[in-house]
Amino acid sequence: MKLLIVESPTKAKTIQKFLDKKEFLVRASFGHVRDLPEKRFGIDLQNNFQPKYVTLPKAKKIIKTLKSDLEKVELCLLSTDPDREGEAIAWHLVELLKLDKTKPYQRIVFHEITKPAIEEALKNPRKIDMNLVNAQQARRVLDRIVGYKLSPFLWKKVARGLSAGRVQSVAVRLIVEREREIENFVPQEYWTIEALFQKIQNTTSELKINEFKAILTKQDGKTIPKLGIKTKKEAEKIIENLKGAEYKVINVQKKEIKRNPLPPFTTSTLQQEAWKRFKFTTKLTMQISQRLYEMGYITYHRTDSLNLSNLALALAKNFIVKNYGKNYWPGFFRKFKAKGKVQEAHEAIRPTYVENTPEKLASKLEKNQLKLYGLIWQRFVASQMAQALFEATNVEIEANLKKIPKYIFRATGQVMKFDGFLKVYPIEYQETKLPPLEINENLKLKKLIPIQHFTQPPPRYTEGTLVKTLEENGIGRPSTYAPILSTIQERNYVKKDKNKKLYPTEIGILVNDLLVTHFSEIVDINFTAKMEESLDKIARGEVEWISVIKEFYQPFKENLEKKYQEVLKEKIAIQKTEKLCPKCGASLLIRLSKFGKFYSCSNFPKCKYKAPINENKI
Repeated sequence: MKLLIVESPTKAKTIQKFLDKKEFLVRASFGHVRDLPEKRFGIDLQNNFQPKYVTLPKAKKIIKTLKSDLEKVELCLLSTDPDREGEAIAWHLVELLKLDKTKPYQRIVFHEITKPAIEEALKNPRKIDMNLVNAQQARRVLDRIVGYKLSPFLWKKVARGLSAGRVQSVAVRLIVEREREIENFVPQEYWTIEALFQKIQNTTSELKINEFKAILTKQDGKTIPKLGIKTKKEAEKIIENLKGAEYKVINVQKKEIKRNPLPPFTTSTLQQEAWKRFKFTTKLTMQISQRLYEMGYITYHRTDSLNLSNLALALAKNFIVKNYGKNYWPGFFRKFKAKGKVQEAHEAIRPTYVENTPEKLASKLEKNQLKLYGLIWQRFVASQMAQALFEATNVEIEANLKKIPKYIFRATGQVMKFDGFLKVYPIEYQETKLPPLEINENLKLKKLIPIQHFTQPPPRYTEGTLVKTLEENGIGRPSTYAPILSTIQERNYVKKDKNKKLYPTEIGILVNDLLVTHFSEIVDINFTAKMEESLDKIARGEVEWISVIKEFYQPFKENLEKKYQEVLKEKIAIQKTEKLCPKCGASLLIRLSKFGKFYSCSNFPKCKYKAPINENKI
């Protein structure tokens, strides 16, 4: 008999279906079993930053049960998730259950909960990979050092209850800087000129008229830049110049445009697309995908890899040919490579069985589960399909004038010739049909339309676009995007406007500015990205985790000590007002808490009057 331990009861239930109950006892640890203490620092700075782990209260009963289960078996199999977090949980279980001293253990990993994957994992057991464990420990220790050492500085300088986070503070900085770009943006006026043309084709039986639009693009042989026509006066002058012009087609270009399918999902691209399509938060997307993984419907959902197994590729080919026809398969397996280094040897997120179409699972999944599963299924199948083909037409029309300057208008058309992968994974595109046009063909101008525009500020981040920016800058990893987004909102540093876009609160701006001024490295994008690279190196066994922490801690400690002496003279979160306390008549102060501004009696703690200040920023 063997004891197989996983994190969740759902995962345990799914795995038990594939294993003989007489041979395997499958149990759940219910997530982490040990961690740093909640109310103490928990790191021995004098002893190489050794963490002082404690058993989590919720885990005490579970560990007792697992110890009892161990007495009934000959071998313990640790099958927690196949990443750093999962490896750390497995290691903590080894430590708490005293495995190897009381019972032999093996570590097994799989990236999908299917019978073949589990059987393959059982054939390839290993020991705990301490490089992965140390990478997780290093992240935990770094975050604890920053949180525990920097937060009291914020309490003394701003308000109690505030906290600083190593990676979260960088995310807040991005949002603050974007908000300032928007606030400081000065719109610029510009104009475009559109022409509505008629094609008149004479036939023996009828006069057929086709209308289409074209945009003014060139003046005197030079391309008009986006802000080239700056004012209404300039636009009206061009329209005046065009009076009496004759219009003739001078160029017609037709070309085939091939559009390739997108790669299958990684964690970040799934979070981005789920936000775009369904407005799912990153946290919700991870909760749903976790459930789908544990139920055995998708591969592991925390991944930055675009790799696909040969078996999955072969099954996708068969499915496409059978259900859509040979012309929908490109004739080869599409393989994708992620930019930069990926963490571990995972696959991209895909359905475990391509035959499990969303329609087949409709009765087994909840509404949101079906939405996300459908998206994953469509993206994977489409990634192995043929290109979509479009015919694009570019037409140049010259305004013939006896005088100069000369003007050229451009009309563009696009028509789909073959839908290819778009049959399965629809993407927005615009079809614009133009009438058949020939060089030297004369056209009739119906009207000229001057259109006023203004340049737009950069948009506020959504959860999806922020994850994309974090990933592009090398900040965070598949397991951290959702916690980053949740934390900055829970701390009230960031809120969502009516369009669900992120903006910084007053307290968020204040904390960010303090950190940028006094602890610039902590909120420096490049520094944070380099730290992520260091954690990756620890995971690959290229550097020792203690040396990485040492290199960070010494300058951080020196700067912190210096700042405590320099800048804690006055608490910036207190402002005097002319208002009087309705209880005792003393003057009211404006104070800050992590929830924002509020009125407080200057006679505190004798008088405990306080009242909120309503802020209507949206």
